[in-house]
Amino acid sequence: MIEKIRSFFEKNGFEVSSRVGQRIGLSADLVRLFFIYTSFVTFGSPLIIYVTLAFMMRTKDYLVQRRVSVFDL
Repeated sequence: MIEKIRSFFEKNGFEVSSRVGQRIGLSADLVRLFFIYTSFVTFGSPLIIYVTLAFMMRTKDYLVQRRVSVFDL
């Protein structure tokens, strides 16, 4: 059961840092380290920002559906 929970968070949680890293041109590791270090310094407020970003990205993915182009077929 713990393994299922861990794999769920690894699969869904790290997507946020990789997408933010792609947007700003950094690797996902640096974005993760930034969130970890700032959460230790500010006692958890970056964690709230991280969860908010995850929710917004997931909602955007559900609302904006990519259309299949002719070249993808």
